[in-house]
Amino acid sequence: MKFGYFTLTDNPQAYGPDRRDPNQFLLDVVEECVEAEAMGYHSAWVPEHHFGRFGVLPSPTMFLAHVAVRTKRLKLGPATVVLPINHPLRMVEEFNLLDLLSEGRAVFSAGRGYDQGEYTPFGASFADSRAVFDEQMAYMMAAWRQSPFEFHGRYYSTPEPLTIVPRPVQQPHPEVYVACFSKPSIELAARLRVNTIFAPFAAAMLFGSVQEAARESKRMAREAGHPDPKVMCSYFVSVAHSRDEADRARERLLHYLHSILPVFPSDRRTAPPHIAYFVDIVERLRAMTPDQVSDRSIVTGDVEHCIEVLKRCEEGGISEVILYFNFGELPHRDTLRAMERFAKEVMPHFAERTEPAAARR
Repeated sequence: MKFGYFTLTDNPQAYGPDRRDPNQFLLDVVEECVEAEAMGYHSAWVPEHHFGRFGVLPSPTMFLAHVAVRTKRLKLGPATVVLPINHPLRMVEEFNLLDLLSEGRAVFSAGRGYDQGEYTPFGASFADSRAVFDEQMAYMMAAWRQSPFEFHGRYYSTPEPLTIVPRPVQQPHPEVYVACFSKPSIELAARLRVNTIFAPFAAAMLFGSVQEAARESKRMAREAGHPDPKVMCSYFVSVAHSRDEADRARERLLHYLHSILPVFPSDRRTAPPHIAYFVDIVERLRAMTPDQVSDRSIVTGDVEHCIEVLKRCEEGGISEVILYFNFGELPHRDTLRAMERFAKEVMPHFAERTEPAAARR
């Protein structure tokens, strides 16, 4: 199992006077991505968020292109593109270009998002986001799998056969993931024969555990004709050298979760039916106390405990875990130390095992 660096650049208004300067924050995240490669992480994943309501990074492709120049092997992914506020054709072009400039290191991940405040200024329909997203993903896969390609749908159509340039280095396209908070998203990924990525707390709400979510996702994908589906998950993480340190990490996570609640749909009367499950998430998070913050949300505790939690993910079929270190206002230097601690103390227990040369002979 591989590990990646992950951030949502959380900086919501609820942080008040302690909010970070957005410009410096993004420059710090660049350094964290570059250092992630030096520490041995497999990938870096950055968000798409607008207007400072949650995070501060509006363009993952532009950001990752900059990181590509400063790295050599790091896989570069968005977590995730808010697809309904983007044009799918533009996204194909941009990720093809990122793949070219990074010499084949781009990964694509998309979701619908959950914040109507990010939809309205772009003139996108929050109410129609489920149907729009499904069609957009089908559009993108057609563009990646056929050349020239045509597409005729309810929301998007090509006026004539189109040829996309540049072509990606990875053929026929970069790895594609759907960010799954609901069963229809898993079903979409299966139909399109692409991969899935889960947040553990959402996976637990759907299936009881991230391991069961991975098994169900793979089963559905294989039944739909995808021979080798991959499943990833994200985790908040803080390797702790004392109980107090683990308790502080849980408190920091709860501070983060409570601070971002205003961007989630929370009113059953106004939430579109296809996203109403977020109301349940909000209600659970509001009632949560630090002692209830469990392995379903965060990997924290001593090294042995962190290894145990992550081994269960590996045994459940998770191919990669992307790790969120800087949540809840963790300072940049502390983030780098936390990344280094994980890389030195936990990551070696998941290193690929190779057969000794003498045995191979």
